[in-house]
Amino acid sequence: MTQFIIANMAPIMFVSLIAFMLVGYPVSFSLAANGLIFGLLGIQLGLFQPAFLQALPDRVLDVMRNEVLLAIPFFTFMGLILERSRMAEDLLDTMGQLFGPVRGGLAYAVIFVGALMAATTGVVAAAIISMGLISLPIMLRYGYDQRIASGVIMASGTLAQIIPPSLVLIVVADVLGVSVGDMYAGAMIPGLILAASFALFIFVVTLFNPNLAPPLPLEARTLGSGITSLFVVIAVAVAVTVGVTWYLTVPGRQAPEVFGAAAGVVVAYLIALANKKLNLNLLSRLATQVIMVLVPPLALIFLVLGTIFIGLATPTEGGAMGAAGAVVLAAINRRLDFKTIKSATEGTLKLSAFVMFILIGARVFALTFYGVDGNIWVKNLLLGLPGGQVGFLLFVNTVVFLLGFFIDFFEICFILLPLIIAPAQALGIDLVWLGVLLGVNLQTSFLTPPFGFALFYLRSVAPKADYIDKVTGKLIPGISTTTIYKGAVPFIAVQSVMVLIVFFFPGIVTHYRDVGVKLDAGQVQQQLDNIVVPGIGGPGGLPGMPSFDMPPPPSFR
Repeated sequence: MTQFIIANMAPIMFVSLIAFMLVGYPVSFSLAANGLIFGLLGIQLGLFQPAFLQALPDRVLDVMRNEVLLAIPFFTFMGLILERSRMAEDLLDTMGQLFGPVRGGLAYAVIFVGALMAATTGVVAAAIISMGLISLPIMLRYGYDQRIASGVIMASGTLAQIIPPSLVLIVVADVLGVSVGDMYAGAMIPGLILAASFALFIFVVTLFNPNLAPPLPLEARTLGSGITSLFVVIAVAVAVTVGVTWYLTVPGRQAPEVFGAAAGVVVAYLIALANKKLNLNLLSRLATQVIMVLVPPLALIFLVLGTIFIGLATPTEGGAMGAAGAVVLAAINRRLDFKTIKSATEGTLKLSAFVMFILIGARVFALTFYGVDGNIWVKNLLLGLPGGQVGFLLFVNTVVFLLGFFIDFFEICFILLPLIIAPAQALGIDLVWLGVLLGVNLQTSFLTPPFGFALFYLRSVAPKADYIDKVTGKLIPGISTTTIYKGAVPFIAVQSVMVLIVFFFPGIVTHYRDVGVKLDAGQVQQQLDNIVVPGIGGPGGLPGMPSFDMPPPPSFR
């Protein structure tokens, strides 16, 4: 029996961890307890020396010293400040009015705002709860099917998992040991395609059954119409963007299109601001309001993602700027008070502590697991799958999808991902592409019953019992948990299709390799020739000092 345990310590340890979690014991403590128990057992069986566990404090300290993980509290705080300051409320109300005249207009507004909030907050809970509180009553008031209304809110909220600055992408990048900036660049296009896929689903549904998502009635459009003037301002902004981009397109300048877009957005905002403050009547009320509520989050997106993509800031620095920017926006809108700061700080502390405890527990588990050659066992198991890369990816994605029914994405990241790095590298798989592929898959875990977090977030704010609507006076039926589950099913299917798209078209992710500055051999040599080192010489160096073309010094033997 002892020999059997020694020979199969790794699989026994892995199965024991699953048993711990099925019992309902907290995951972070399950990981740590499992690692310590099997660590002591391994010492007793002679698999390693007691001194082996002395590496544990260093592994825990490595977690504390990881600057990349600082981005998690920064982005969380930013998202919670924006949610508490009711920016989402302004966006949803205005976008609902803009898209209201078309069938499914409120659903399109929710998807648009969900994508915009994803790019400014990166926090799923804030997005779903905000949209559930604001949009769900309006959608039910004007005859939306409960399943469509529930599903589109939950799915749009989960976009924060894949559209940068996503928290899951930070964790995945850190675990896989790749650049967070590369992960963000690779995930941007799949995230936008997924948002467009949600909108396409709503279009198809309303095309065949318009009654499931009717247009907003005329009396509900309090901002009126007049989107023609909005298109005029957009045209002006595009023209400014193109002009500034062309002007800045000179050799050596990075990302001129980013600065061009920023200039276009600023011009549009100044036009709307002048129209509102000076009563110029250049724009309709609707156009003015759309621009006024859209530009601040767009500016925040540029501050965070723009500076990361053009290389001015690391993700951690971008998160810090985003947190500061969110506080400034809330203060400008006169919605910043002690209660808001306290609530956002407490929420940030809870999520950060949750992540850190899981990560520390995972390090304890991993130390013992690697000590009993668990990594070799997993590597041989995965490399032995039929089908090479395809077989490996199908197996891993299936496991991630199934685990998503029962455990949180943080837990999946810290337990499973470290075990697949070596097999993935042995098979020649691009780790950034793999990370984005798993990120889209992990996003699905928020919607899968019975433990999808998006389901719980919406359940916490959706009306359970029938109620009288304050505006129309109609009796609105409550939403059952079963209805929420049914609403998630078609969007799970859409996300599953997105996993296949990323799988079969890796180019939508691997374009991140072309983001950096490209220099040919001649340019590199020119750069080297122009290097100046004070006290050594070279072009422009100190007078009388030797240059780089001096003969080599004699060797000392």
